[in-house]
Amino acid sequence: MCGMPQQPPVRSTPARVPRPDASMSLLTNVMDHSLDEGYAEAAARKRADGSGGLPRTARAKLGLAAGLVLAALVVTVGAAQARVAAPVVAKEREELIDRIDRETEAADELENTVDELRDDVSARQREALKQSGGSGRTDLVGILSGAVAVHGPGVKLVVDDAKEAATGGDGDPRETSGFSDTGRVRDRDMQRVVNGLWESGAEAISINGQRLTALSAIRAAGDAILVDNKPLVPPYTVLAVGDGKHLSTRFQNSADGVYLSVLQDNYDIRTAISAEEDVRLPAAPSVIVRTAEPRTEKDAS
Repeated sequence: MCGMPQQPPVRSTPARVPRPDASMSLLTNVMDHSLDEGYAEAAARKRADGSGGLPRTARAKLGLAAGLVLAALVVTVGAAQARVAAPVVAKEREELIDRIDRETEAADELENTVDELRDDVSARQREALKQSGGSGRTDLVGILSGAVAVHGPGVKLVVDDAKEAATGGDGDPRETSGFSDTGRVRDRDMQRVVNGLWESGAEAISINGQRLTALSAIRAAGDAILVDNKPLVPPYTVLAVGDGKHLSTRFQNSADGVYLSVLQDNYDIRTAISAEEDVRLPAAPSVIVRTAEPRTEKDAS
């Protein structure tokens, strides 16, 4: 029986699955051939010549060992020197601290001596005034000049920085002498407070126990407020002798009192004022007058 020739079965070739990273041929080539072919050939030649890798001759090995020993010796010597120098540095530091402590104590003693001499000068000035004139006029001059301690009815005004001293109530900067910090009491704020109290009828004023005179100056040094070159620390307690209730009312209604109220409302600066039955102010350090001279009857004629 003749039939059709039988053809071999057709085998299906499975479809070639592309590599997942086929689309990243450049990165694949870099990863598979990280070393340039030229560098690879040069490295192969060095290995074949015996010049690559670690030294193989005894001299080369001896040189490498000597280099390692030298490096270890340098490190060891450096560590030993640092260990020897450490006690010397610590001793010098202790001596410097002791010297600073001694100089600080000496400065404190000198400051106490200056205060005692100032008190003595003030007492002699008061005695001289009593001998040269009436007692009433002498007392008045002493009060107005701040040469004597005083007490009487008055007001107590406390001014303090805001709790969050870096930010103000509305976030706007309050420019004062180049500063933009909104929550800090500044020197010009205290100047306005003192001037407002004088204008309202205060007869004597002190800030944090520092008596003010006609020659007193309120300035800033960095973030510190100085009164007669002495730094003050907040809160600032201002005591003023005068008619307590009347003085308090006049100050709060004055322009400077309104200014202080604005600082409290807009910048969270804390203030509190109260009338007091008796406030006590210390005497000011002796006032040295270098230019002004008293006018005499001869000068008047």
